[in-house]
Amino acid sequence: MYAIIETGGKQYKVNEGDVIFVEKLLSEEGSSVTFDKVVAVSKEGSVSFGSPFVANATVTGKVLGHGKDKKIIVFKYKPKKGYRRKQGHRQPYTKVQIEKINA
Repeated sequence: MYAIIETGGKQYKVNEGDVIFVEKLLSEEGSSVTFDKVVAVSKEGSVSFGSPFVANATVTGKVLGHGKDKKIIVFKYKPKKGYRRKQGHRQPYTKVQIEKINA
């Protein structure tokens, strides 16, 4: 059994017990989080798709922690003009363990 959920503008395929890294959520570490934007659910060989979301389907998970990704370098450059700008960025994330798929 798996589900496709949407959070933070991205879609994730999850099974029970999976650990995923999603865009930062405003939840405390160790608390429970519910994803109600379920795009699709596969249960016992049959797949049901929502339009846009599956009715009465939720996915619950536990927040394991928060952190930041590796640094990426944003470098802007215009040739022959002496224009150079270097900037770093670290995207914050939330680590979530999927506990239950309710469909």
